[in-house]
Amino acid sequence: MDIKVSHNFTQTLKDHGCPPLRRDKLSELQVNTGYLCNQACEHCHVEAGPKRTELMTWDTMQHILDWIDKNHIESVDITGGAPELNPYFRIFCDALKSRNIEITSRCNITVQFEKDQQDLADWYAERKIRLVCSLPCYSRNNVDQQRGKGVFDKSIRGLLKFNECGYGIDPELILDLVYNPVGPFLPPDQSSLEIDYKQALQEDFNIVFNRLLALTNLPVKRFRHFLERTNQLDDYQQLLVENFNPLTIESLMCRHLISVDWQGYVYDCDFNQMIGLHPGIGKPTKLWELQADNLTDNLVRVGKHCYGCTAGAGSSCGGTLN
Repeated sequence: MDIKVSHNFTQTLKDHGCPPLRRDKLSELQVNTGYLCNQACEHCHVEAGPKRTELMTWDTMQHILDWIDKNHIESVDITGGAPELNPYFRIFCDALKSRNIEITSRCNITVQFEKDQQDLADWYAERKIRLVCSLPCYSRNNVDQQRGKGVFDKSIRGLLKFNECGYGIDPELILDLVYNPVGPFLPPDQSSLEIDYKQALQEDFNIVFNRLLALTNLPVKRFRHFLERTNQLDDYQQLLVENFNPLTIESLMCRHLISVDWQGYVYDCDFNQMIGLHPGIGKPTKLWELQADNLTDNLVRVGKHCYGCTAGAGSSCGGTLN
């Protein structure tokens, strides 16, 4: 049966025989501690950068910790910006560890060379925090093009520091890398690309890591602006639509994760957060106004950007989906 191509995500689900997108039981909390970052990457859907001032307060973090105590969350994914630049980041992590929460930190690697961050690798290793580190390519030219001149060399130095502390070597110290395409195209096969990454980084720099996560760039915020400036937005959106894969639906991150912004407001995912698409009826709601159990089976709010997570092999914070 031929499936017609629709640019309406809800209609696309219907056309492929998929039910409306609903939440499963909540298993992970993703917390954005703020949009401040030491980098301003071309593909960043957050539009994070050195001039951003939005930072989560300790009061908001305490509200989140209290909510975790009441709702039995076992895993927290911390992101930004560069989450480490929030002045309360380390205190927050220690509070989570004291609750036996499994922590993932999304680190850009180069933040280690910022003021007061020189001990970051050791600090992470002592707490056995899983690291997901962005390295959009193993080529200097591609990384510097996407993230800024000199970022590749700094990233290599940073990865070596993580390796020296046992990351990627000790089975308890997980170091995953993230690949993003440099331009408006889908990522290649994740498993094949991982082999290339491991070979190149091992041979050239004696760097090791655990897994590679291949993510699709979503046409949101800074990457969308890039596509608009270069007259590629329509073509890229069409590429995502034409490569819709219904087999990705069951594993979408919005089905088991909820995103919390720097003010404590909740969203179905990080991308919805960036475009201000509030869950449910669209009313801004803070995390501590909800109960985790009441989220199960709720409809996920969707939009045109959702094709980015469902194109090809799919894309989520954990890499490809199918």
